Amino acid sequence: MSEERHGTRRSGGPRKAQEIFDATLDLLAEKGYEGLTIEGVAQRSGVNKTTIYRWWPSKGALLGAALIGARQLDFTPPDTGSLAGDLEALLHTVVTLLTTRPASDIAVSVLGAATQSPELAVHVRGFFADRIALEQPVFDRAIARGELAADADTTLLMDLLTGAAWVRVVLRQLPLEKDFVSRTVGTVLNGAGIRT
Repeated sequence: MSEERHGTRRSGGPRKAQEIFDATLDLLAEKGYEGLTIEGVAQRSGVNKTTIYRWWPSKGALLGAALIGARQLDFTPPDTGSLAGDLEALLHTVVTLLTTRPASDIAVSVLGAATQSPELAVHVRGFFADRIALEQPVFDRAIARGELAADADTTLLMDLLTGAAWVRVVLRQLPLEKDFVSRTVGTVLNGAGIRT
């Protein structure tokens, strides 16, 4: 597959960007943000550190690019034919990210580090903006099918869904019930009121 298909060249970068991104996320999963260094990425990727610094002047900038461009976090928006089905597929992706290593180590390290590093927080916002843009076709199709109001706050909708997974898995450290995804999507789309 081409570099463009995997998104490694979306934000620009050297020819061996994918190797650099993979090394960045691997080291982050192993050592956390504090243990992540440009020198370590250079050694692991086999790319000269001056090349890395030329494209990304800090580890925060490098990690921001890796979050968007690495194959490990590659993302294709679902198209199940219904809003509920698409949202369940999106939430399954988040749940898998939070419960499967090394992706879970990456996600938790990034979240923790972003609260301590204003520079990294900017790059994490860029990652989420990229994800929201990739998810937008799900909502455009739902609006066209009449399943969603044209003025719906789709960012809030995704925050409610993904926030439930983050709180349950990362903060409360509770196991997810088998029907967690479908119940969460149903509650967000239909509310929690009593049906008569």
